[in-house]
Amino acid sequence: MKTSTQMGAGLGLKAEHYEQALDCTVSGLWFEVHPENYMVDGGPRLAWLEAIGSRHPLSLHGVSLSLAADCAPDMQHLQRLKALADRVQPALMSEHLAWSTWRGQYHPDLLPFPRTHEALQRIANNIDCTQNTLGRRIAIENPTHYLKLDGHDWSELDFLAELNRRTGCGLLLDVNNVFISAHNQGFNAATYLDAFPAEAVMEIHLAGHTQDPGDSGLLIDSHDSPIADGVWSLYQRLIKRIGARPTLIERDDQIPPFDQLLAERNRAQAVLLEITR
Repeated sequence: MKTSTQMGAGLGLKAEHYEQALDCTVSGLWFEVHPENYMVDGGPRLAWLEAIGSRHPLSLHGVSLSLAADCAPDMQHLQRLKALADRVQPALMSEHLAWSTWRGQYHPDLLPFPRTHEALQRIANNIDCTQNTLGRRIAIENPTHYLKLDGHDWSELDFLAELNRRTGCGLLLDVNNVFISAHNQGFNAATYLDAFPAEAVMEIHLAGHTQDPGDSGLLIDSHDSPIADGVWSLYQRLIKRIGARPTLIERDDQIPPFDQLLAERNRAQAVLLEITR
């Protein structure tokens, strides 16, 4: 199994880029996928993932465990996720701090929740269940916020730090999520990043965003455009403070040619290399 120490800056793996991803030999490159697209017994998609995994480290970034739901994770789903992880031996695994299921129904979104004492215990239990079933440590991603939600007992940073303390999970720091949330909710993104629990960060995400087409003034976590200059500036500030960490360039819509994504990846790689000199 390739480990996270071999990982510099990586890319989200897209089907249209399989051959180029397989052949690319740049140092430190790795690829991340949503495991839900590969939780099958066989077929060409899984064969490609295994082939790429034989040459590059892989990361599995889940979107449907619904760890913040008011129930335990679906064990059938978890067992299928474990089977995939055992098969491709990812260097990293991660999930979102959100919920997406209600009474057995899946919703196509990552939904927010009040950070109460009860929610903390429930999510910690769900993370424990997940890590024990997988036999692996996972990283939890900070969410994107659009509107203020009342009823919190914990700040987001304290909530994430306490999850790390109680469960031993790592954290996935999405810098674009911080940039968007700061804009939408009126807090200082740099201050948030400066206080983020550095030792717990296993992975970093960078992505593009768009302006809400209406008149709300909101920024949307669209993953369909190049990374904004403001996000790059925050990323450089973060790496200077915490050191180099595996960093992913996320692009999930309006997918450009592989070379364009690789150019963004190389920009992140240059930041990581600069800090290690």
